[in-house]
Amino acid sequence: MQAYYIEFILAIFAILMLLAEAFVLPKGSKSLLALAGIIAILTCQVLLNVTVSLPDPTVAVESNWMSRFYAHSKEALIFKNIALFSTLLVLILSWDFRSVLNRFTSGDSSDENTGEFYSLPIFTCAGMMWMASAIDFVSIFVALELVTISFYIMVAYMKRNVGSLEAGVKYLILGALSTGILVYGIAWLYGAYGTTEISKIADLVAQQEALSIPALFGLTMIIISLAFKVGAVPMQLWIPDVYQGSPTPVTAFLSVASKAAGFAISITILAPFVRFEQIQNLLLTLAAATLLYGNLAALKQENFKRLLAYSSIAHAGFMMIALAYGKSDIVIFYLITYMIMTFAAFFILNGIRISEESDELSAFDGLAKRNPNMAISMAIIMSAMAGLPLTVGFFGKFFVIQSIFSNPSGPSILLLGIVFLSVASGFYYYLKVVKSMFWHTPKVEDAVKFSSTTRIIVLALTILILIFGVYPAPITKLFTF
Repeated sequence: MQAYYIEFILAIFAILMLLAEAFVLPKGSKSLLALAGIIAILTCQVLLNVTVSLPDPTVAVESNWMSRFYAHSKEALIFKNIALFSTLLVLILSWDFRSVLNRFTSGDSSDENTGEFYSLPIFTCAGMMWMASAIDFVSIFVALELVTISFYIMVAYMKRNVGSLEAGVKYLILGALSTGILVYGIAWLYGAYGTTEISKIADLVAQQEALSIPALFGLTMIIISLAFKVGAVPMQLWIPDVYQGSPTPVTAFLSVASKAAGFAISITILAPFVRFEQIQNLLLTLAAATLLYGNLAALKQENFKRLLAYSSIAHAGFMMIALAYGKSDIVIFYLITYMIMTFAAFFILNGIRISEESDELSAFDGLAKRNPNMAISMAIIMSAMAGLPLTVGFFGKFFVIQSIFSNPSGPSILLLGIVFLSVASGFYYYLKVVKSMFWHTPKVEDAVKFSSTTRIIVLALTILILIFGVYPAPITKLFTF
């Protein structure tokens, strides 16, 4: 089977779900589409990993109509699995979140207006998978727009919630701005190299000793636009408000899958250029600013969603350092570990949001008394995000610091200082959540109940955090560090 068939199959699944919602399913059963979406994702995950083979680099690949725009590779396979797994967890989150979703979309709290919501992550996943294999600026742009337009709808989906509508407007405005900047940058690169094919641009760049002014300007515009997708300076201002206002499953999707897709195309586009000092310095400067902004702004947050939003910005800064040094393997390792930790945190937050109708840090007060198992899991998750040893989060930050020391011109003392300041800041605001759970007195003594699905998934992800924190080989064997 050709790799690109998977994206088409996903898109067809999503269209069939829309048709079923409109013409087949009666009122009161629209949430069943979440289960249909889960089946679709699992089917495509099996097809991708069983029926699609990686190309043999020693054998010439026969050219076909897709070869200019699409290429399947080991890195693309990993990014596609991240997209599929993230979408699977988002659909499970959406199933648990359906009572809140119904309340803010229908006047009678029915599921009449939520059927389309469950098909949108499928469309988004298809776009993200295409982004992972896109090798031409045309296909990158088309896939990026499919993802972005789907997110525009999902972010503002709770039309009876002012915060969701505000988040949708902010995301739309800055998303449109970043798209315009991206197209402008692509136009400059096309003018400099006469092609939109990244492989041909790479061949031309390999012959250059320095970048021309048009190429440098175009790349700068593209990097600024990609900063919107990964949540980095200078396009990070939308993240706190959009994360807070969006439905919790959408926030998780933005935090993990959208960031992974952004880094996938960043690696593809920037791989030929990171050897130039101007591009490396630009990326490191943005990474340092992203680290400072994300970590320092997180210190005073009292809303858990906003805390995770600034945390997401900070993690983007760490990954940008590895990207600047051309360490795509470290970027992918960090994304995998970040996905595990972040989804575990969002599953617990989802349960708290449904039970307490709040996503403030105060909703976690006394969780150790009200649900000890979830409190222990959240303590492990927050410790991993902070980068404590014996958790998988430690290795992500360790490899990033290692990449700084491996720089041929020597490690940057200023950058190392910013990294260590960022890590220290993270210890404060992540462990503030642990303090709230174990040391604060709860307002009520009733137990906080979580669904069976949430309990199982949180337990599984927490175990992975601990196992990979001691034995990361299952992930590191994907690449040579």
